[in-house]
Order: sequence, then structure tokens, then C-alpha cells
Amino acid sequence: MSKPSLLVLAAGIGSRYGGFKQIDPIGPDGEIIIDYSLFDAVRAGFGKIVIVTVPELEEPIRKHFARTLGTGLDLAFAFQSLGDLPAGHSLPAGRTKPWGTGQAIWAAREVLREPFGVINADDFYGAQSYRVLAEALRGASEPGAYCMVGFELAKTLSEHGTVSRGICQVDSGGNLVEVVEHTTIEPDAAHGARTKGGNGEWQPLPADSVASMNLWGFNPSIFPHLEQQFAGFLAEHGGELKAEFFIPTVVDTLLKNGEGSCRVLHTGEQWFGMTYKEDRELASAAVRRRIDAGEYPESLRAALQ
Repeated sequence: MSKPSLLVLAAGIGSRYGGFKQIDPIGPDGEIIIDYSLFDAVRAGFGKIVIVTVPELEEPIRKHFARTLGTGLDLAFAFQSLGDLPAGHSLPAGRTKPWGTGQAIWAAREVLREPFGVINADDFYGAQSYRVLAEALRGASEPGAYCMVGFELAKTLSEHGTVSRGICQVDSGGNLVEVVEHTTIEPDAAHGARTKGGNGEWQPLPADSVASMNLWGFNPSIFPHLEQQFAGFLAEHGGELKAEFFIPTVVDTLLKNGEGSCRVLHTGEQWFGMTYKEDRELASAAVRRRIDAGEYPESLRAALQ
């Protein structure tokens, strides 16, 4: 049985963070979040690693991995370009913002021929999350049958500002029923979390809500759906200079149209990430605690050789 691949979304320029957050070090020897993600993924049974990025980051990332993880990774790159659009669509004047996670995954359509997981480069998901995802993806080639790892919402928030999360409804069989993207979520002492509605007013969210952190499991049957929905998105929103094509919305549409299913896998891991510059110190301290507890070695490279 072949190993699943892992697709790493690393093309965003980190507008809220203030720079290329994907290569900001948090480990004792200059490790970045992706290093720990790939270390966990390889140990869980993932094979090929595909990095979706922008051309100017390819060489720094290659050099970084060679130093921190060694040369044993099965590594490939794909590039998310503003002008990479479905046939019949062109880049609108003034657009400078990337099109979002849906387009980022579609950018890897020529590289992936096997089941694959999807992660954000700047998110720490934890070893258990990769284990449950790898197990679900082994042999998962049935068209339209997908999965995602769901986190407890309270374990996914930032202390330094609002975050975007897909809030999920799950049926009694463990299948995703609906996912709604909320772009403004923050901690709330009374309810655990709150989100700003379309009317601009804050609404409570339960702390144990299932949150999508863009930790997905797909197979290549997703790519035609991505292209079709991306074309529809552009027809409706292509002239909006900041509109984004989100992967949770793609999955939600497939479910509602009866074109696919998505099993929700659960993890007890605590998420942390690099949404804001202030998050870096917290992320570095979290990694240090895990090293001291024996969850990670001081040298990832030595452990992978």
C-alpha cells in the first residue's frame, strides 16, 4: 500500500503577521513550524511532501530543510500564481491578494496522483493529528470520499487577535454535515468564543465547537470539483479584490450537492500558530516544553537520519 502524500500550503505572505511567517524560527536550532509538522508527518507514515508556495520562497525553504531535516525528504514544489485561473477567466486589474486555500490546493493538481493530506505551513497540529489522518488516508482512493481532522474551537484561538475558522456540524455517524467559515473569531470569557456576524454584532460560539483548521484528507478526485467551483467563484466574486476561495466552502458545497462525503476525525491536540507576530514567543515556548517532555528531539535532522 502506497503512502499518502502531504500538501503544505505556504504561499500566503502573512499580512496580519507582517512578513513571511512560514520561515520565522521557533525551535532551538532555527527550526520553523513546518519542520515539526513534517517530522510528525513522516513518523505518522506520510511519504511525498508537496510545498505550495511562491517562487521567491522555494530556494530558502529548500536550503532550510536541508539544514534542519536533512536531504532524505521526498520533496516537490507547486506554485500558487494569481494568474493561474480556470479557462475563460483572467486576472482582474488591481488584484494582488492570493485567491485563498481553494486555489492553493488546485495549484498542486499536476503533482498529486495519490491520496493526500493538506496542512497550513504556519499551523502546529500535533503528532496525534497526523497519525489519525495518515491512517484514514491509507488506501482512501474512492472518488468523493474525503476526511478532515476536527479540533475543539477553544484549542485553536489566538490571544493576540481574531482568527478565521470553519465551524463544523457533525452527524451521529461522524460525518461532516456543514462547515461555515467565520472570519472574525476571538476568545470570550462568558462563552468560550465569539464571532462577529454579518450585521457587525458579536455572537457566542461554544468552546467545544468542532473547528476546521485546514487539516484535510483528499484524493485526486477533488481537483475537478475545485476547478468547477473556482470558476463559479470567479464569475460571482472575481472583481472583488480581496475575496478568497476557501476550501471549507468547497467541501460544504460538495456535501450540499450530494457530490461527496467527509468523515470527521478527532484529535485532542492543542493547536498553535503564527497568525500574529506576538504568537511567535508563545509558539517557541510550546515547542520548548515538548522537547523537554521528550516529544521532540533537540535535533530533528539527527532523528530522521
